[in-house]
Amino acid sequence: MDTAHLIKLALTASILLLVCALGLRARISDATSLFREFLQPPNRLLRALFAMYIIVPLVAIVVAKLFDLSLPVRAAILAMAVAPIPPILPGKQLKFGGSSDYVFGLLVAVSIAALVMVPLGVSVLGRLFGAEATFGPDEVAKLIGTTILLPLAAGLTLRHLAPAAAQRLAPWASRLGNVLLLVVLVPVLIKAWPAVIALVGNGAILAIGAVVAAAIFAGHALGGADADDRSTLAIASAMRHPGVALAIATLNVPEEPRIPAAIILYVLVAALATTIYGAVRRKQLARSG
Repeated sequence: MDTAHLIKLALTASILLLVCALGLRARISDATSLFREFLQPPNRLLRALFAMYIIVPLVAIVVAKLFDLSLPVRAAILAMAVAPIPPILPGKQLKFGGSSDYVFGLLVAVSIAALVMVPLGVSVLGRLFGAEATFGPDEVAKLIGTTILLPLAAGLTLRHLAPAAAQRLAPWASRLGNVLLLVVLVPVLIKAWPAVIALVGNGAILAIGAVVAAAIFAGHALGGADADDRSTLAIASAMRHPGVALAIATLNVPEEPRIPAAIILYVLVAALATTIYGAVRRKQLARSG
């Protein structure tokens, strides 16, 4: 077994542990909250889907058309714009004040909607940019199922059947998952860093920043009347599933080896922007509250 395979296994294990730990702290009613209120005011699910799968891809298309970007950066921006919520994002959303019912309800609803919206978005992008682009529902289901829905369902089920055991296991699963993630990401970032730095320039940071800023604004504006919901949707709109984005981009642009570095660059910009946004929002809400 080579190093690359070990890193992939450790990364998969860390994500499974972290998502399962989130499920151990949640309730089944949280995960189904947006479905239960579907088409009822304030239409939180429809607002979220519109922000994430309509507005953000449209902004990404405009940016990709206007900026003279390298192929990997353009592919990363477009792929991230149509990808769903990343599996461990709820931890960050809860940290910045998100309610568990909206955070987990959004994760589940947007992930299931991805089975339709991601293939549709990839097909539209391909037509707009003159390329035959595909990413089928089966591929989306495999990635979403293994990284989000199955480990989350396992955690939710254990919490429902044995809440005391779930409460004891959750912090240990979270700690172990974070340690594994750190062990994996540090060498990956060190190895990829020269390629990431090489992509900086020619408007790459400005283009990515424009898409991320527009995503935060769209999520904030469409988050509804609740201040915490606005923050939750703003962060979700900007931070997307890098695994899905990488699969989309590499499948449709297989000749470009710099795409992983471009997606890392996007994730770093989005992580910094959403952290700043979340910290500012928390201070604003503390002062107003």
